[in-house]
Amino acid sequence: MEISRKAILYKTHYGLNIYSHVLRHYYPDETVLSLSGRVCKPAKNPFNENKFSLMVSVVDNCARHTDTENSIPDGDVFDFAKLHFKKEGQELHEMINNELHLHIGEERNFYGHKSIPETTEETQEVQKPRIRIPQCSYFKHPVSNIIPSKTINLTEVFNFIRGDSFAACTSTLRNIEDVKEARKYKAYNFDYVTFSGTFSKRNDKALLSHSGLLTIDIDHISNIDSLKDSLLQDQYFETELLFISPSGDGLKWIIPIDISKAKHQDFFKAVSNYIRQTYQLEVDQSGKDISRACFIPHDAAVYINPKYLQ
Repeated sequence: MEISRKAILYKTHYGLNIYSHVLRHYYPDETVLSLSGRVCKPAKNPFNENKFSLMVSVVDNCARHTDTENSIPDGDVFDFAKLHFKKEGQELHEMINNELHLHIGEERNFYGHKSIPETTEETQEVQKPRIRIPQCSYFKHPVSNIIPSKTINLTEVFNFIRGDSFAACTSTLRNIEDVKEARKYKAYNFDYVTFSGTFSKRNDKALLSHSGLLTIDIDHISNIDSLKDSLLQDQYFETELLFISPSGDGLKWIIPIDISKAKHQDFFKAVSNYIRQTYQLEVDQSGKDISRACFIPHDAAVYINPKYLQ
């Protein structure tokens, strides 16, 4: 079975995860890429004496690079990977698939969750599934307001997070040192959503429609960039949305679940145990509630599954 470029880009955030994976081989204890929108800040180039000359950006849904000193030719992520892996064509694609645990063409087996079969680009063009964008309820601040103002979809939440609507209050919150004051400020100044569905009011019993999404909230992370990369490459779960929490030291990981196979709470318990065993991290237990409120912060580097941007 051939592994296509398109399938790899789909699984690796346009190829940015491949750049990160290669660079971590050379700089294991450093933040190797810092993304702002679709452009990365200058990064060390292992093929140019470790100088900060590597520029990476996303163009037409594919990560590309240039070197400010022209030490390597301009190219895309596959050209860069070829410099490291010393392979090309299908051999390179297979190496990337194995090294990054993309599982392209394989079935997944966590509560029956399966990956979409991916073969050639021609096959994908024919199959092009119709994407259903999950919907959730949107609530205006303060958090004591439990009546939603509207229903929005995941792409709209993504645009809110990467936009400037909550940039000022996010910055203010992260400069408040007192924990109680910070909690109070967040409760009164941030709008929020219920990722797991739409509601007539914020209460599990008032659920109108489950979105098929589960919110995993991980706090007090020492290396956010590293964990982001790991979650985006997770072997069992596709990432639907991933962003830094309002506090700045945690991540909100939004993943798909199939509630026809298990209850929301059962999925939450299983995923919490999985994260504990796989990543040695504890999950905020509030995620077990279907009506769990998730504050909307500003994060210019928020990730959304590329399938929603097509």
